[in-house]
Amino acid sequence: MKESVQLVAFMLDEQRYGLRLSVVERVVRAVEVISLPSAPDIVMGVINLAGQVVPVVNVRRRFRLPEKELGLDDQLIIAKTVGRTVALLVDSASSLVKVSAGDVIHASKILPRIDYIDGVAKLEDGMILIHDLDKFLSLEEERALDAAMTVE
Repeated sequence: MKESVQLVAFMLDEQRYGLRLSVVERVVRAVEVISLPSAPDIVMGVINLAGQVVPVVNVRRRFRLPEKELGLDDQLIIAKTVGRTVALLVDSASSLVKVSAGDVIHASKILPRIDYIDGVAKLEDGMILIHDLDKFLSLEEERALDAAMTVE
């Protein structure tokens, strides 16, 4: 039996990206984000998710995409990293995608300098960049976020 990889696909500016299903807890509609002073630039702020304070990562900033206002149609992907639960602000979380492990090219072969990309999956209708959430924030950003979250 061929091994497969399950991904949660999401969109930003008409480009499709993916996270491994194993790290995604759920997808929710975007809610008001409360500013978090002294948080790293990539962190928009925090949300209250069923009593849990969760930092919201602005994926657009990491990918150097144009900024946009938080919209009613935007979604938050609630996901787990080794150290914490985070919310990723995306235009939409479009679907669950199942790809053969053989159709995933490891990122070190094509994007060796971008740590937070785990691989690229070839699909019938294009490609999807697979992200490694544990490497999404740099060590400095993790430390700054830890400090900002402790102050609150």
